Parts: sequence; structure tokens; C-alpha cells
Amino acid sequence: MRDDNCIFCKLANGEIPTNSIYEDDNYKVILDMSPATKGHALILPKDHYRNIYEIPEEKAGEAFALAAKLAKEMTDKLGAEGFNIVQNNEEVAGQTVFHLHIHLIPRYRTDNQKISWNPTSPTAEELTDIKNILTK
Repeated sequence: MRDDNCIFCKLANGEIPTNSIYEDDNYKVILDMSPATKGHALILPKDHYRNIYEIPEEKAGEAFALAAKLAKEMTDKLGAEGFNIVQNNEEVAGQTVFHLHIHLIPRYRTDNQKISWNPTSPTAEELTDIKNILTK
């Protein structure tokens, strides 16, 4: 299942040239055109899924297993000192291309990147309420 209007479908399926670092029957991994750090890559499913809400659990598991494998390999080969694996869903969460993709971002002490959030301070009661909602 592909979307003819999706740029990432075209990249994943070879319709547009890429700097591919991995490919199998279901996924293509390409270097990001606007990388945060040296080696920043994207895991692209060849089938079109808008985001994590649409991808079947089995396929999501395969994608994250591939992320773990490539993170280890990229860390070793690029001399990274850490690694971020980022996957955004919907505009409010930073998704800008609506084809599920996973960012593989090697980290270096001198890369000057900040991938973080502002911690909040929920009360114990708020945490209990959230736990109760999620465990019903």
C-alpha cells in the first residue's frame, strides 16, 4: 500500500534517488537531507502508514528492531558517543511529513544539538489518576 502523493513513499521505493544505507523488502534507510548530526538517517517503511497509530504492531516491532540494529552499527562505525531514536506523531508532536519514519541520530559531545523537553511536576495524585486511566 503506497500513497502516490507521498514524498517518503517515493524515496522509500526508489522513485527519487537517495543516499541509502540499508534496504530490505519492507524498509529503506536513507541519510537525512537536513541532518541534525553526522550520520542522521531515516528509517522509511516502503508501505505508507501516516504514523504510529496506523502501522500494524508487527511492522512497528520490525522497524524498531531495525533501529536498534542500525544504532549499534552506526555508533561503532561513526564513533558516536550516544544515540537518539526519535519518532514523532502528528503536527503537535513535531511530525512534518505524514509518512511514519524513525530518526536515527548519532550523538557527539560537540554536536551542539538539544533533543529534550521541559520537565513538569505533577502531584502524586495526578500521577495516580493518570495511572488509573491507563490501567483500566
